[in-house]
Amino acid sequence: MTTQDINFTTQEYKQRIAKTRRAMTAADLDAVFVTDPSNMAWLTGYDGWSFYVHQGVILTQSGDPIWWGRVMDTLGAKRTVFMDSNDCIRGYDDSFVQNPDKHPMQELAKLLAEHGLQDARIGVEMDNYYYTAAAHAALVNGLPDARLQDATGLVNWQRAVKSDQEIVYMRRAARIVETMHARILQLAEPGLRKNDLIADIYATAIRGADGHWGDYPAIVPMAPSGLDATAPHLTWDDKPMQNGEATFFEIAGAHRRYQCPQSRTLFLGEVPRKYRDAEAAVLDAIDAGLEQAKPGNQAQDIANAFNATLNKAGFQKDSRCGYAIGISYPPDWGERTISFRRGDTTVLEAGMTFHFMPALWLDDGGLEITEPILITPDGHECLCNTPRELFVKA
Repeated sequence: MTTQDINFTTQEYKQRIAKTRRAMTAADLDAVFVTDPSNMAWLTGYDGWSFYVHQGVILTQSGDPIWWGRVMDTLGAKRTVFMDSNDCIRGYDDSFVQNPDKHPMQELAKLLAEHGLQDARIGVEMDNYYYTAAAHAALVNGLPDARLQDATGLVNWQRAVKSDQEIVYMRRAARIVETMHARILQLAEPGLRKNDLIADIYATAIRGADGHWGDYPAIVPMAPSGLDATAPHLTWDDKPMQNGEATFFEIAGAHRRYQCPQSRTLFLGEVPRKYRDAEAAVLDAIDAGLEQAKPGNQAQDIANAFNATLNKAGFQKDSRCGYAIGISYPPDWGERTISFRRGDTTVLEAGMTFHFMPALWLDDGGLEITEPILITPDGHECLCNTPRELFVKA
C-alpha cells in the first residue's frame, strides 16, 4: 500500500468488516460482492471516480476483503485501500470495458471460483445503481453451481451508527454547507444569472471551511426558482433571478466523501402571506419533530410529530421528511436505509445521522428549511448553525 492519507485506522476497517460478517452470518451467506461505491469505501477505503465501469469488493467470512475492478484502477486501489497485500487488489483486462462481446463478470466468476466460492452462497446488491441486469446474468452463467441471493442494503445498514471519526468528517462538511448558504445570501439578487450563482456555490464548496477542504457532493445543487420550485428535483439554468420569486437551495457540504446536506429558501422582494404562513407551520413542525429525535424512539415518531403539527396548520406533506446520511457517492447522498415516515419502526441510536427534510411545495414555489442532525446519547444535535428561517432580500 502506498497511500499516505488513509481516512480511518486499520482497526476501524476491521471492526466494520467484523460487523458486516455478523450480518452475513445472519443472512446465511458465505460471501458478499459489494458494488455500491459507498459500501466499497466504507469497507476498504477505496475512493475513485471509477464507478462507471464494473467493480466491487469481495468479502468472505475470513481474511481481508478483495478489491476487484478495471486493471488501470488497481493503481487507485493501491493508493486508497487499507489492505497492504497485492493479492487483495485484482484487476480485469481493459478489453472487457464496455465490450458487447464479453462481460467483466465472466472474470469475476473465475476469481470467485479461484477462492473456492464456485458453489457458495453469495450476496449481491440487486437493487443498486451500479449492478446491472447484464452483470447479474453474466455472473449467474459463470457460477452455475453458486446460489446468488439479494443482499441489497446489507452493508448499508451496518453504516447506520457513525464512529467518532466519521462524525468529525460530517461536522467538517457541516461547516462547509454553512459557508455555502452564507455565500448565497451574500450574492443572490435580482438580475443575477442562476448559473453564475451556482458557479460561486461550487467554488465555495470546494474551497471548504475552517481549513478543511471541500469534496464533491453526491448530488449537484438543486436551485429552482418560481414555478420551477414547485418541483423538488430541478437544478439550474441561465435565467436571471427575479423579484417576487422564491428559490430553494438544496445543497451539501462534503468532506472525504461524507455528506452534510442542508436546504434553505430565499425570497427576493416582499414575502406573500402564504409563504409566511408556510414558514411558521414548517418551523413549528420542525420543532415538534426534533423533540422526538432521541435514542429509543422510532424513526416514524419524528415523521408523525412533524406531520401532525403541519396538518394542524393546514398544510400537508405526502413524502418522507428525512433519511439517513453519511458517506455517499453520486447519484444520491442518502444511505438508502432509514426514513422518517409513518411505518418505519427503526429504533434511533446515538451516532445515527440524518437529513431532516421538511419541504413544502406550494402552487407557485417551494419552501425548504432542512436540518442535518446527529442522534446523541441524550437527544440530538443539529450539525449546522445556519439560521432556521425563510431568507429574504428586499
